[in-house]
This record gives sequence, C-alpha cells and structure tokens, in this order.
Amino acid sequence: MPTLALSMIVRDEEKNLPACLDSVKDLVNEIVIADTGSKDGTVEVARRYGARCISIPWENDFARARNRSLAEVRCDWVLALDADEQLDDNARSALPRLLGAPAVDGYYVAILDYVVSVDANISEFPTKMNRTGFAPARRFPAYVEHTNTRLFRRRPEIRFVGCIHESVGPRIVEIGGALGRADFVIHHFGLTADAALRARKNLPYRLMLHKKVQEMPEDVPAHLELARAELYVFGDVEEAWKAAATACRLNPRLGTAWLYQGLALRYLGRPGEALEALERAKSFCGASAELVEGEGDAHYDLQDFGAARRCYKRALTHHRRRSGLESKLGLAEVRLGRTQAGLRRLRLAVQQEPWAGDIHDRLIQACVWLGLIEEAAQAADHKLAVAPGDPQSFLRAASIHARLEHREKAALILRAGLTLFPGVERLQRCYMELTGPAAQ
Repeated sequence: MPTLALSMIVRDEEKNLPACLDSVKDLVNEIVIADTGSKDGTVEVARRYGARCISIPWENDFARARNRSLAEVRCDWVLALDADEQLDDNARSALPRLLGAPAVDGYYVAILDYVVSVDANISEFPTKMNRTGFAPARRFPAYVEHTNTRLFRRRPEIRFVGCIHESVGPRIVEIGGALGRADFVIHHFGLTADAALRARKNLPYRLMLHKKVQEMPEDVPAHLELARAELYVFGDVEEAWKAAATACRLNPRLGTAWLYQGLALRYLGRPGEALEALERAKSFCGASAELVEGEGDAHYDLQDFGAARRCYKRALTHHRRRSGLESKLGLAEVRLGRTQAGLRRLRLAVQQEPWAGDIHDRLIQACVWLGLIEEAAQAADHKLAVAPGDPQSFLRAASIHARLEHREKAALILRAGLTLFPGVERLQRCYMELTGPAAQ
C-alpha cells in the first residue's frame, strides 16, 4: 500500500489546527509542518499529533515555503492542506484507490470555500447553497467551489510554483505527468473568519499577487487573480483594468479576462467601452449573472434604463445576490416612471439585506430623485443605524436633513460622523458651516 504524508505551512494557527489534523490523523503516515514564525501554541499543537515540525523564515512566497515542507516528506504521496481546511469524511474510502492508480501523478481536488452569505462574490465561480451535510460546515449558508492539485506523488521534479495561489499542477503538466480528479473534497473555512482577521491577511496577499505577475509575466491566471482581487477586494479599478487588459492580450479568447476588463471599465466611468468588452466576454464564456448584471450597470450609466431593466431581470434568473439585483431593478423602474413598483422593490431589498449599504443608497437616491425627501431622510437614518459604512453616508444624511430645515439633526449626524471618522476634512467643514458663527 503506498504511503501518504500531510504537508503544511502554518503560522499562528493554534485554534484551527486541531480540527484540520483530526480530519486526517488516521489516514496519513506522516505529518510534516513548516512553521513560519508562530507566536502562539501552534507548534505544540502540531507535535501533540506527532507532526515533524521545522521552522522556516517567511519570504513572501507561498510556493517557496511549501517546497521547504515538501523537501522533508518521505512518503510516496503527498496531501497538502491549510490549517483552516478539513478533509471530508469520504476521503477515507477514496484514498486507497487513488493512491494505487499506477498512471496518475496528481489529482485535482474540489475545495469548498464556505462563506457567510449566499450573496458573497469572491471568484468567477457561482455561490452554491450549502447542502453538503458536513457537520462543521452546517452553520454556513453557502460555498464557492474551485479545484487545485492537492494530492500528488512525491517526486523531485514535482514542486509548487507561484508565490501566491500556488500549485504543483503546472509542474506536473510541464514534465508530462498525468492528472486525475479526486472523488473527495476539502472544506475551507478561511473566508468565514472575522473581517479584521481577513483584512490583516489581505495586504500581504496583495503584495504577493503583484510579485507573482512580475515573476510570471506570461501567466494568464496570475493576471486574472490580480484583476479580480483589485476589483473586488482592494477597489483599485485602474489596476484591475490593467491586469485584465494584459490577460486579454495574452489570451484574446478568454471570456473571464474580458469580463473583468468590462467591469473595471464601467467603474472607471467608461460604460460604452465596458459594454463592448462584456459583449466579447459573452461570445467566449456565455452570459453569467455577473456579466449580465454588469451590462445592466453600464446601460444604467448610459441612461438607457429600459435596457438596464431587461438585464437586471435576466440576471435575477440566476439567483445570485437577489436583494442587490432587486434594488438595481427597482431603481431602473423608478427612472422609467414605474414609480410604485420600483419603490416596492427598493424597500423590500432593504428589509431583506439591511447590512448592505449600496441597497440603502439606491432607496435614498430614488426618494431624492422623486422628491420624497421625508422618506429619503428616514432611509438615510436607517442606513446610519444599521450600515453606516463611510463618511459619505453621514454627509448624505446631513444634507437631506438640511434640505428639510432639520439643522440640529443634521449637526448631530455630522458630529456622530466625526466621532467615527475624526480626520475627514469635509465632515469637519460641513459641521462648522452648520454650527459656526456664520450659520447663526
């Protein structure tokens, strides 16, 4: 029977590591863990499970770190996991057969990235309702599925590549090896961590994504990874557009690259060019919900509200972020003169997803446009109570109350904004204009 090792890199994973190691402890013959500088009890936890631990420096390169761990492995096969992952129960019956296949050098393994909302938008893959039945994942409503080569033979020429989103798959293909598909899954819980923890991890990830495209300038997936991260995580649409444009140049028939370029162009205020890019994306990869919604946004920016409405209605059939789409559809209907239907959609969307600031903003925008200033003020107050977001929310709410001659209320709102955002000059200036001597 071929032997199997678990190979990992970790840092400050004392809380997550036990569940990960429990999921594999009876299935692997050895555990090799490279620690990159833990300050907690990670190493002690690993040693309780019989792991062989090595200490390595962190060099902003996941592939290099993984290869340091891989070099210590002595078994025939390697399973690579992260501390916030767990192996599914069905791996127990699948592994003997997979390891015994003589003509396969590695396996693509499905990874289920659990998320805290069915409306999460973390990759080009659609969010799926969580019906896995895996006990530790039951409290999460959905996941996004992708694959990576996580099970592979230990051979000197098989090594991880890519300083981030690293994989051995490209090396196996490069040496002429064979890849199969595993019939078990890995459960990943990293995206369910609190926002503060994810924010701390995002900055080094961003640096590594840029490093990866510098080191692998012809690698299309690297440019796509950067484009999506800049677009959805970091909000630098100019960088997202550049990365997507490079991916389009490297592979002009790749629909995802044209999709990201179209979405970035729309955010850059170039809706006509955005529609052209999205049309090219559609010709290569079909009309996904994300693409059709992007078309609707571009049409709305061009004030073609009828076309925007048609796009939003089509996107709704894909059941992805329904509340956000309903609010966009409602706003388009208001602009088309379908006032009551549009307002109903906008109000219902706020009730269904009160934590989403953009949904509140559309209701506020519609009310102001219709001259319903009292309702706009109520909607702005509601947003501040449940999803204040940024300084602009306080400025908008104060402005609406000022239109209603609610000067004291406007001043209170601005003062609350200054408490949360004390360094914002515009908040300070507006507050002084309302309360200073010139306002008396």
